[in-house]
Amino acid sequence: MNLYFKYLLIHFKSQMQYRTSFFLMLIGQFFIPFAIFAGLYLLFERFGQIKGWQFFEVALCFAIIHMSFSLSECFARGFDMFSNLIVKGEFDRLLVRPRSTFVQVLGSKFEFSKIGRLFQSFIVLIWAISNLPIEWGLIKAITLLLMITSGVLIFTGIYMLAATLCFWTVQGLEVANIFTDGGREMAQYPLNIYQKWVARFFTYVIPFGTVNYLPLMYILGRNEGNDLLYMLTPALGSLFIFPCFFIWQFGVKHYRSTGS
Repeated sequence: MNLYFKYLLIHFKSQMQYRTSFFLMLIGQFFIPFAIFAGLYLLFERFGQIKGWQFFEVALCFAIIHMSFSLSECFARGFDMFSNLIVKGEFDRLLVRPRSTFVQVLGSKFEFSKIGRLFQSFIVLIWAISNLPIEWGLIKAITLLLMITSGVLIFTGIYMLAATLCFWTVQGLEVANIFTDGGREMAQYPLNIYQKWVARFFTYVIPFGTVNYLPLMYILGRNEGNDLLYMLTPALGSLFIFPCFFIWQFGVKHYRSTGS
């Protein structure tokens, strides 16, 4: 991980060479989610509740998924932009270095301006928590952190799967955005408002339900049954990164250079 943090420092220094541009992009990223959140707010102003969910409960769900997405976009951007390495033939150079391709690709691109989106989501998180009658304790605080961490790993896993496809397609496929951008938009609401097949798909296949729904039920005191099961679902959802990593390794082993 020393190599990863060196990549991190190098990219940060390079982006800070143009500080005005950097801070303008940071401010822009801060305000981008406001349009989405405004739509959420107006929806509840009109209807009051959605299938029994109140505004601040959904706002908490919104904040968690957007914080996860922002962190993944910032620190796993290398996989999202991986097709550029394939097209330019630069991935061949990574293969001859005596370090993991996973670490090198992960460290090939950082977008620190995405932290602006993270700040906005954090403000929504604090606002939602301060208006909800949650009895906080150490276990619930840990569960909240696990929810955010699990979301980061799930989004990163999706980026890795999309990057792996580039070994055969060369160019990145827009279909991956269905599960990244589309997954973010879908997961900012509790899953039980959707059709059952949608909720099942995003619980057992791409486990966003382990981030924004099952543990959220525990935090809000709305769960039925064993509390421990609801608390551990973010940890179970985090396991999604392992098959994504193995598929990535499979793609690397079967990579054939794009040529000159």
